[in-house]
Amino acid sequence: MANTRSAKKATRKIEARTEVNTARRSRVRTHIRKVEEAIAAGDQAAATEALKVAQPELMRAASKGVMHKNTASRKVSRLASRVKAIAG
Repeated sequence: MANTRSAKKATRKIEARTEVNTARRSRVRTHIRKVEEAIAAGDQAAATEALKVAQPELMRAASKGVMHKNTASRKVSRLASRVKAIAG
């Protein structure tokens, strides 16, 4: 357990940040799931719209440190290629 005042404050800050990061990660997963559901349904219009909403959410998570920038870019790229593939 933390003994010093600064260690106790650090613990409180960590708990607060963890809560925010968990919410952000959850939002990202929800947006990814919406894109994947539209892809599974074969609805390209819905998938494209869902991707337009999911992409900034992923990049925001990367900028906030919830996930690595390359991870977010990779997820966007793979989703975009899957959305493009259902057109043909």
